[in-house]
Amino acid sequence: MSLLTVENLSKNYDGKPAVKPVSFQFEAQKCIALIGPNGAGKTTILRSLSGLLKPSTGSITFHNMKPKEDIRHYIGYLPQYPSFHTWMTGKEFLVYVAKLAFIKPSEAEERADSLLARVGLEDAKNQRIGKYSGGMKQRLGIAQAIIHKPKLLLLDEPVSSLDPIGRREVLTLMEELKTDMTILFSTHILSDADKVSDELLLLHQGQIVEEGSMDFLRSKYQTSKIELTFSNGTKTYKSKIESLKFVQECYIEKEIIHVVSSDIASARSEILAAVSKDNWPLSTFSISRTTLEEMFMKAVSS
Repeated sequence: MSLLTVENLSKNYDGKPAVKPVSFQFEAQKCIALIGPNGAGKTTILRSLSGLLKPSTGSITFHNMKPKEDIRHYIGYLPQYPSFHTWMTGKEFLVYVAKLAFIKPSEAEERADSLLARVGLEDAKNQRIGKYSGGMKQRLGIAQAIIHKPKLLLLDEPVSSLDPIGRREVLTLMEELKTDMTILFSTHILSDADKVSDELLLLHQGQIVEEGSMDFLRSKYQTSKIELTFSNGTKTYKSKIESLKFVQECYIEKEIIHVVSSDIASARSEILAAVSKDNWPLSTFSISRTTLEEMFMKAVSS
């Protein structure tokens, strides 16, 4: 049973489409990444789902949702650049947000304490937000987004502005939260999506060009490739390698020769035989999988 169903959602600005009609659905307790470059329409989709934007066309429906029911009861939302009352403490801010969500004062205190512990801010709950690090503010932002116990948490680029430590903290928190709710987050950092996502929506120029589970997309687009480096003459050896029988594609990135083949075992044997026969100055040799970035580029170009 689908938690959320979106049908023919689109948004136009001054007659120009920011998002062309898109349809998708997903189940509960999943972490879904909305992936695309800046300007692809990720924020527009999230703001439409959150109720902050009225879409030009389409419908958004939750399972068991009543006609004309306020969708915001089901959704928690954290924008890319959240703002806080920095003179408040973390706990004061959460209690304030809880009361805005019509939660009783006694329950607001209880939920604030519980959430601050869950997001790792228990020791900083009485500290003013103005002294929080970027990662701490993002975790506080997630806490305020789920204070009313939503079914769906929407996060717009939640880690793009954080340092590596802050990114790791927030990604770990997202992993933990998806046991209780569904998470849909946008990102253009594909390695982050690879770490925490169960499913992907690949967005390009306002359209979904591919969607599905990580396993499905890997089975569809995944290919192994060989990576080699030489102590000298990289371009020379590239031309020799790409002429071999089992090599489909050969290219250089940062002095590394990447070799793509539908028969990776035969390509490996062929290359190593040439290295041994002609004494090529091979420095490194490894076999790697296609990255999520490469899968995205294949989906966009297909």
